[in-house]
Amino acid sequence: MSQEIPRTTNRPLQFEHGQAIGMSHRWQKGQYCSILTGAGIVGCGIYDLKTAAEFDQAIAIAKGTPAKPLCEPEDLFQAKIVGVTPKAESFGIHVGMTGKEAVELMLQATTSATERKND
Repeated sequence: MSQEIPRTTNRPLQFEHGQAIGMSHRWQKGQYCSILTGAGIVGCGIYDLKTAAEFDQAIAIAKGTPAKPLCEPEDLFQAKIVGVTPKAESFGIHVGMTGKEAVELMLQATTSATERKND
């Protein structure tokens, strides 16, 4: 992986309930990461929940620390969720669960929405 900055990377990530896209973005003295699903995003604390909620978006955030920042999407797997939008909450996502658990619920919500659309 290149150490040049700024840089952005993305890659497919496989989960039990489907596939998502993992993303990492870095610049001088900063970074953020996220996992994009068809229903919403599990990301680090850089995401603003208030704005996302205004647009009825499903966002769940985890928070790193200066000593252990969340840099790569895989860092979110075991990170604890510290905030959610009402839309994410409607999928069963809640504070305290892991990022991986939140992604799985978003993938299930994506599948449910697709199935309803095809009926």
